[in-house]
Amino acid sequence: MNENLFSSFITPTMMGLPIVTLIIMFPSILFPSTNRLISNRLISVQQWLLHLTSKQMMTIHNNNGQKWTLMLMSLIMFIGSTNLLGLLPHSFTPTTQLSMNLGMAIPLWTGTVILGFRYKTKASLAHFLPQGTPIPLIPMLIIIETISLLIQPVALAVRLTANITAGHLLIHLIGGATLALLNISMMTSFITFIILILLTILEFAVALIQAYVFTLLLSLYLHDNT
Repeated sequence: MNENLFSSFITPTMMGLPIVTLIIMFPSILFPSTNRLISNRLISVQQWLLHLTSKQMMTIHNNNGQKWTLMLMSLIMFIGSTNLLGLLPHSFTPTTQLSMNLGMAIPLWTGTVILGFRYKTKASLAHFLPQGTPIPLIPMLIIIETISLLIQPVALAVRLTANITAGHLLIHLIGGATLALLNISMMTSFITFIILILLTILEFAVALIQAYVFTLLLSLYLHDNT
């Protein structure tokens, strides 16, 4: 119980060097490619899930938006696998770092905005000033709409960081409480352990849902700008 509550969120190092780059590259091992005519069951399930997700997410897009299919599918695979690997004991979850999530959200969001100004210039500029706005409110509305636009990537990154971090903290706290209650009441400790198992199952679902939500919101921003 004397362990620092936030120690699992510290970037790991080896011989004084950060190894977060190796951790980020590790999930790519989980998605092997094959040149065989008939794939094994694992690869077949992965391909089926990717096809289902891409079909559901990209059907609303036109030709310009569908060019982002590979990037968005790679993004959801990376975030989902990283979140799941972070649930392993003594592991590190890069998506609990706000800086990393901002590094994913800001460039992709910027790309969608640039596409909007390129292909839908009038519609993109019209978002800053709704039709029929009274003249005295024009400067204030332009400022408000600009802030709401700029806050989109921040909201993406904060949502992912907060949900993953909160889940890990809850698992840490309930796990520590389960160990502490072993010497006090076995029955209470067993009930707490059941709660811990249910919370872990919930976190598996949250890890995948947050990856889907992050990518889906980017897809919607892309749809609005293409």
